Amino acid sequence: MHILFIGYGKTSQRVAKQLFQQDHQITTVSRSPKEDDFAEHLIQDIQQLDLSYIKSIDVVYVLLAPSRHTTLSSVESYQQTYVDSVQPIVNALSNHPIKRIIVVSSTRVYGENNGEIINDDSPAIPSDEQGHLLLKMEQLWQQAYPNECVIVRPTGIYGTSTVRMLKLAETTKTYPNIHWSNRIHIDELANFLAHLLHVEHPEKSYICTNNQPQPLHEMILKIQREFGLPELVLESERESGKRIFARRIVVNGFKL
Repeated sequence: MHILFIGYGKTSQRVAKQLFQQDHQITTVSRSPKEDDFAEHLIQDIQQLDLSYIKSIDVVYVLLAPSRHTTLSSVESYQQTYVDSVQPIVNALSNHPIKRIIVVSSTRVYGENNGEIINDDSPAIPSDEQGHLLLKMEQLWQQAYPNECVIVRPTGIYGTSTVRMLKLAETTKTYPNIHWSNRIHIDELANFLAHLLHVEHPEKSYICTNNQPQPLHEMILKIQREFGLPELVLESERESGKRIFARRIVVNGFKL
């Protein structure tokens, strides 16, 4: 199959490599040059995407992220990257025989913040503007491709750098409350996205997480103890965040 990646960052690169090794043809679209020699790389602005001159596309992966080099506010950047991009991409794909389109969103579409349990059957009720824009993006893709679209909602992605957690361990003396954190390793996410290509009858959406919610202060404490750093003091037993569980990926036969 001919597989197109729109957005070619660290996760896309891992998925593309797996699918190339399965003998699929890979084409990518991104803002900057890429070096993987197994794929054809197009440098295009997705707002003016032109796919009229490439071979028929069978499957599309959409993994976009707002540019870090922008004067736009966070909300404006989300609007431009996630919502305003949908119709130009749909237009560019209109003459291609798309069998499946896999769109990566986020569990930010779930706005709960008092330690609630969330799973694939929970309604998406965002609590901030960025969450609303992600949900709007999902709805636009599902309207454009009602039978072909699969939404994937990862929790926090880790596995490429430990710098942030080490800095938190070094600087955190107190923590205000129990804040639940949910994570998925970047390789696990890539494996699941590649796995979805072969699922005959996928669900409309999937949460992707390691099913091990953990209070953030406990993660910081563990690092502090490992490195002999001063240990933080938890100030309150009040809960925030949410505990997220991915049921459908397990039922689907995917093993973390």
